Amino acid sequence: MIEIGDDAMAEPKDMVIPMLKELRDEMRLGFAAVDRRFDELEQRVNTRFDRIEKRQDAQKDAFTGESILGRYAIKEVDERLAALERDVAELRARS
Repeated sequence: MIEIGDDAMAEPKDMVIPMLKELRDEMRLGFAAVDRRFDELEQRVNTRFDRIEKRQDAQKDAFTGESILGRYAIKEVDERLAALERDVAELRARS
């Protein structure tokens, strides 16, 4: 008969706790990697949204500027037409 010494192999019940600790450590590393990737993705998404918002703001400003410019142009045309109408009215009054 062969006798096995105490140091030959650990009992399964003695291996459970170290295996669980090892598994926990590996899971922490894995979750840390996933967290880093999510942080990177979040940063990229936020950067893209910031660029889109800046473009939208620039377009709004451009449209507002165009409408203000259009109002000034219309006002100037109205003033010129009013001046022409006054001149025509004066010419009619003289004749």
